[in-house]
Amino acid sequence: MKVVIVGAGVAGLAIGWRLLQAGAEVIVLERAQPGHGATWAAAGMISVVGESENTNPSEVALARYSAALWPNFAREIEEGSKRRVSYRKDGKLVIAASAEAYERLAARLADDSDMSILSTAQACALEPLLSPTIAGALWDPSEAQVDNRALGAALAQVFVRAGGKLLSNETVVQMETDGTRIRGARTPFGLHEGDAYVLAAGAWTSRIEGLPPGALPPVIPIKGEMVALTGGIPPTRIVWGDDVYLVSRADRLLIGATASEDGFDTRPTDAAATGLFSRAATLMPTLANWRIAEHWAGLRPGSPDGLPMLGHSVLEGLFVASGQFRNGILFAPAVAEAVAALVLAKCPAMDMVAFDPRRFSGAALARANSPG
Repeated sequence: MKVVIVGAGVAGLAIGWRLLQAGAEVIVLERAQPGHGATWAAAGMISVVGESENTNPSEVALARYSAALWPNFAREIEEGSKRRVSYRKDGKLVIAASAEAYERLAARLADDSDMSILSTAQACALEPLLSPTIAGALWDPSEAQVDNRALGAALAQVFVRAGGKLLSNETVVQMETDGTRIRGARTPFGLHEGDAYVLAAGAWTSRIEGLPPGALPPVIPIKGEMVALTGGIPPTRIVWGDDVYLVSRADRLLIGATASEDGFDTRPTDAAATGLFSRAATLMPTLANWRIAEHWAGLRPGSPDGLPMLGHSVLEGLFVASGQFRNGILFAPAVAEAVAALVLAKCPAMDMVAFDPRRFSGAALARANSPG
């Protein structure tokens, strides 16, 4: 079986790698450089608590399932690529700025014995850079992170080492169809044919031409800006609060992230940098003396209902892996496992009905519970 994958981000590369392991022939077409889209622009959090608050129960289940896959997934990548991706479980503090916010955090402990609620003194003892004016924090020792930029490079390496063909700067400009089936993915350099096709082009998925009505996933590009600070020893835990998150990376502290629908504009703005910096300094006052060493923007793939689009499209032989929004890194192992299974006409380990891309096409989902 030959599979053509459009997009060499964490999703496309991981799906391709799993398909190679199952014996498929795989080619990945990337419009720029592998791992340099949303994967490169992220913070690498594998954060179930922060990402699952007030979200759909199916997405929470996917987040928890995928987070459990991450330790072995990271180990496999490092062994296969001979590169470190720096997966580590340092835990996370979710900061409460007020007594009311503290009570809301305490209410989240009911079904999760791993988490604990901390007083102001306890939170500051765990993370001394925190402001003594906070009301307290929620502590989750199970939260993890990975070096997302190293991850993109390592996935590209492990994919190629497993026998995959990776073509950079090979933009898919059109999907050519013949009746109800795709005939090939056309780039400026030629037509790439296969038995199955996977659209995993992130925010750019919606720009691919040639698909019939209802077959193109309604992916929404959502711009996110981040800054990296230097100037001292960064905190060891992930910290959330005041609408920002803080993630340490060697001698830098990543601060993210904004969210705006600005089309495909990826220009960083001064307003975003100032806002992120000031919010971070509110949580940790000493950061006001640090400096911004890097400022960047990326495009996350969103969806109209906020849920990922994973699985069959309305077009025979065409599959989708997009719409993960903030959760591309977190969902990567589960997305790779599920989409690879569907491409191979097998039943995924998880129930994927809630993420069926055909929910936007008006097509009947009679086959959504079956592997075919």
